[in-house]
Amino acid sequence: MLKTNHLAIFLSLFLVLSSCTTDNNEDENKIDKTANLQGLGDSANDLLSDQRYTSMNIEIAYVTGYGPSPEAIAQFENFLQDRVYKPDGIQINMRAVQSSGKAPFDIEEIAAIEKDTRSLYNVGDEIAVFIYFADGSSEKDEDNRFVLGSAFRNTSMVIYGETIKDFANRPKAPSKADIEAATLNHEFGHLFGLVDLGTEPQSDHKDEEYAGHCNVSGCLMQASIEFGSGILDVIDGGNVPGLDDQCIFDLQNNGGK
Repeated sequence: MLKTNHLAIFLSLFLVLSSCTTDNNEDENKIDKTANLQGLGDSANDLLSDQRYTSMNIEIAYVTGYGPSPEAIAQFENFLQDRVYKPDGIQINMRAVQSSGKAPFDIEEIAAIEKDTRSLYNVGDEIAVFIYFADGSSEKDEDNRFVLGSAFRNTSMVIYGETIKDFANRPKAPSKADIEAATLNHEFGHLFGLVDLGTEPQSDHKDEEYAGHCNVSGCLMQASIEFGSGILDVIDGGNVPGLDDQCIFDLQNNGGK
């Protein structure tokens, strides 16, 4: 059964994050998919460093009408450039796909969609990542909590585009682009192995209550923001939260910038 680390939003305008991990699948069409079907955080060093992979190819498949904003992609790309060593570059490919009609989704359904939709896998010195922008919500949504995205496996994540769109339309909510950027960056932080999901903490900043998260106030990887000032303060004036120094040091110790 797949587990996830996910970014969630509370009706009280609190930003919420949760947990994650793994799955297996068989090879198809003579493509070796094994390296992309590992546990969450297992490819942290491969994503961060240039020791094995000198380039990164990110495939974003989105249901028509639910694609990410150009501003969000620009912020996401800047986040990656600041953290990884990929001398041969980072490529982001986006394409529209048909709706599965399965919303709301459990993570097993998302994994099945990835199996049918994903076209890019690791090859040579290039590591591949798959991001799916769904036209629906997570089945884990509750009356006062809405999941924005979930990282699963070592190079896979889902963004719940319908949920983000609905939340961005609320009065005084951050822009759709900023919510997308915060979600993309947070979930990729989990692919980077944060916090203690494949990248070893170099200091005591691990949230003991919320696995995979940071206990430093204002950090992108913080889960306890749900008990803090809320999303309006976290994304203040269009400023998406960044990683705190301790998370950055962890990534640097595992081959990142």
